[in-house]
Amino acid sequence: MSNSSNSNKTSVPEAKEAMNRFKQEVASELGISLKEGYNGDLTSRQAGSIGGEMVRKMIQRQEEQMSGR
Repeated sequence: MSNSSNSNKTSVPEAKEAMNRFKQEVASELGISLKEGYNGDLTSRQAGSIGGEMVRKMIQRQEEQMSGR
């Protein structure tokens, strides 16, 4: 694991905008308002909910893809 100061870097730079749209979509579904740029005013619970739901959706999509659906 690298010791970079920014752990939020995307492995594929071209995917950054898609991940931002995905984050906005999930936050909207959860009723959490995100601003463009810095969102340091979110509670830990809100930020964790967004991240957790993103992971759940990514796992679900991957499982569907692997099963051929």
